[in-house]
Amino acid sequence: MLGRGVARRILLPPPPSPARARLRQSDAWPRGKSFILCRQRLHHATDLDDTIYALSTAQGRAGIAVIRISGPSCLQIYQELCPRQAPLKPRRATVRTLLAPASRDGAAASPDVLDSDALLLYFPSPHSVTGEDVLELHVHGGPATVRAVLAALPRCRAAAATTNTTRTRYAEPGEFTRRAFLHDRLDLAQVESLGDTLEAETEQQRRAAVRGNSGQLGRAYEDWRQRLLLARGELEALIDFSEDQHFDESQAELLRSVADQVSRIMQLLQLHQLGGRRSELLRQGIRIALVGPPNAGKSSLMNMIAGREASIVSGEAGTTRDVVEARLDLGGYLCSFADTAGFRPCGGEEEEQQQEEEGKKEEEEQEKEEEDQGRAGDGRRGNRVAVGQVEREGIRRARQKAQEADVVVVVASFERRRDGGDSDGDVVVNFDRETLALAAEAPAALILVNKRDAVRSSSVLDGLVRRFQQRVSLEFPVLADAATQRLYTTSCIDGGDAGGGIQDVAQALVSCFSGLTDVPPDMQDLLGVTERQAQLMAKCGAHLDDFMREATTTTRGGSGDDHDADIVLAAEHLRFAADCLSRITGKGEAGDVEDVLGVVFEK
Repeated sequence: MLGRGVARRILLPPPPSPARARLRQSDAWPRGKSFILCRQRLHHATDLDDTIYALSTAQGRAGIAVIRISGPSCLQIYQELCPRQAPLKPRRATVRTLLAPASRDGAAASPDVLDSDALLLYFPSPHSVTGEDVLELHVHGGPATVRAVLAALPRCRAAAATTNTTRTRYAEPGEFTRRAFLHDRLDLAQVESLGDTLEAETEQQRRAAVRGNSGQLGRAYEDWRQRLLLARGELEALIDFSEDQHFDESQAELLRSVADQVSRIMQLLQLHQLGGRRSELLRQGIRIALVGPPNAGKSSLMNMIAGREASIVSGEAGTTRDVVEARLDLGGYLCSFADTAGFRPCGGEEEEQQQEEEGKKEEEEQEKEEEDQGRAGDGRRGNRVAVGQVEREGIRRARQKAQEADVVVVVASFERRRDGGDSDGDVVVNFDRETLALAAEAPAALILVNKRDAVRSSSVLDGLVRRFQQRVSLEFPVLADAATQRLYTTSCIDGGDAGGGIQDVAQALVSCFSGLTDVPPDMQDLLGVTERQAQLMAKCGAHLDDFMREATTTTRGGSGDDHDADIVLAAEHLRFAADCLSRITGKGEAGDVEDVLGVVFEK
């Protein structure tokens, strides 16, 4: 469509147009930036001529310890450690005796045996993990043996006929991965996935890390970047050569065509950002808040789910005054449980007095209602107590924790009325309305009615649960599904390993976790999106939004310069968006990318 203009624009810097000259003088033009590939800067920052080595397995006693060596002197090191032994065959395991390097003064001495049965593997460049020559020493894992071999490596000298004076040194943190990145063995997205693999604690974290290691994410980002660069090339060709070359499309038609391409990329960006939010839940852990009235059994429930005494349990109401957290692996998901203070009215003196009067009136109405419908009321109403400053602060923190949680678990309980007898007819469901309101605003919610051992008759239990479900669904329609499908009765007294409904609650929580983190089967790679990638995609999306506003603005006519300025700004927004994608894969502005590379590689 554009003929030779585009090729000329990409290969040769054209003379700046008047509109571009004005843009260079504006605040929108970045100043003092270098747009070279980050790899070029890193080649200068890291001495690739050095041969590096490090212990690749964990420190301490083990059956086998692996020492990895990478660099141009691998074969020379082998000749020093295994003199007069047969050469190594690439990618074939070979047993050798490792000897201490010969002394440099040439004094005759019997060589010291470092390890009599070491397994050696040699990978010539470029077909190795770092893209360089790699030598692996699999030695016995005793600490003394490992120390002796590591101490011998820097003493290995080059062959007599070689004038190479490169150093042999211990690798810096992440330097093997850095060299793999510099030699195009890994892209930055795969490097981050490797870090996630090493840090994975749960099965779901491991699966997400493996999905991100396929390289599909990096290829997708690079494809988007290339498409944005081509779109920008079309616009800039029109900017610089519209006066001396004929174009088949007008400026408005070209902008519409490019906007259609950008719109498709924006849809893909949104999908990847969604995947990033879900994968972040797997990495950082899913936050669960247990909320409910005092003495409902929240602490006992958390202790049973966690399998240890994380919270203090007491028959005294209001024992938990602060947030108590416990992290655990539940069904392969890393999650953080928060046991919170019990909710109850905590206004000022006048408000508490007013609530007391309202409570008495509501209690009378409740008694009348319960005579007709059975007892499924709020047992807390007629039992209002003064709330101290410490408990008031605990309730505030509990409210904040519930607002931040990914899953809110509302805990109610079966309680006997204060003035009631010992029969099942005197049991009510004690719950707090504010906790239900918090659950209605949460991404996922679960409702538990604890202390089911307080009701002996199963028919009475079913009736209480049914009326409670109807009440929740009526007052909080958003929780209708949770009230009917995710409402469980539990008993910490009858709990044990499989009783008391605890296992059902655990399975329901895992189902909630799955709903929060699952993606379609053909989009599993999205779970490898990291927080850094998601942030850069958000910036890219913001620049593309700016482009779409420029591209879809209806020009009212005027001078050609007005039209030219619009398309120049649109092209710059595409450049900024493409640069955000470049920084995801490590090919963006050198100064911006290099700031994060050290942290990424060290993981």
